[in-house]
Amino acid sequence: MHVLVTRPEPAASQTAQRLRALGHGVTVDPMLRIAPTRTPLPEGPFDAVAFTSINGVKAFATHPEGQRFFHLPAFAVGPRTAKEARAAGFTQVADCDGDASALAGRIAAALPSGARVLNPAGEDRAADLQALLAAPGITLDLAIIYAAEPADALSEEARAALAAGTVTAALHLSQRTVKTLLRCVAAAGLTGELARVRELCLSEQVAEPLVKAGLKVEVAAAPNEDALFALL
Repeated sequence: MHVLVTRPEPAASQTAQRLRALGHGVTVDPMLRIAPTRTPLPEGPFDAVAFTSINGVKAFATHPEGQRFFHLPAFAVGPRTAKEARAAGFTQVADCDGDASALAGRIAAALPSGARVLNPAGEDRAADLQALLAAPGITLDLAIIYAAEPADALSEEARAALAAGTVTAALHLSQRTVKTLLRCVAAAGLTGELARVRELCLSEQVAEPLVKAGLKVEVAAAPNEDALFALL
C-alpha cells in the first residue's frame, strides 16, 4: 500500500518511518507548518500541565519560560504525547491513552476541585478542554504557544503521486489538515483522484469534511495512531 501522510512535521516523518517499517510506500506532504509564537506564559501557581498534542509539548520545551513548569505533573492525551513530555524533561507524566474527554477525566480524577492547570496548545483545537474541566471545578489556563500555518498547494511529489494513482490510502489526523488538503487537491484539479483513495481518519470529527465532500471514509476504533494503522 502507498500512503499519503499530511500531518505536520516532525510527526509526519515519524509516522512515515513507522509505515515504511511495515512495508508500505509513503508520500509525505505536511498540510500545516508549526511555528512557535513565543507568547508569554501565564503566571502561576499551577497544579499541573495538560498536553493535547505532541506539537504542544515540542513548542513548550523550547519556550523561554517552559522549564519553570517541568517539576509539575503532566497529563498527556496519548502515549506519543506522553513520551515527548518525558523526553522534554517532565518526570511525572500520566498517559491518558485517549482523546480530550479521557484527558479531562484523568485530570479530574487526580486533582481536587479548585485546582489550576496550564494547557500549552495551538490556535486551533479539536476539543474544548476548558469546558470539559469546568464541571469538576478545575480551572484550565490556555496558553497559545504555536500556530499552524496551512499549505498553499500540494508538493510536486504529492501532486504527481495522486495524479498517477500511486497513492492508495491517506491518513487523516486533524480536521484542519483535512480541510487544507481538500482545498489544495481541488486547486490541483485532483479531487477525483483523491476520491479513489482510502480515507483513513482518526475520528468522526476528523472525517467530517471528507464526508461533506462526498468521499467515503474509514474511522479508527480509537483516537490514536495504533488504531489508525489497524485500518491499513
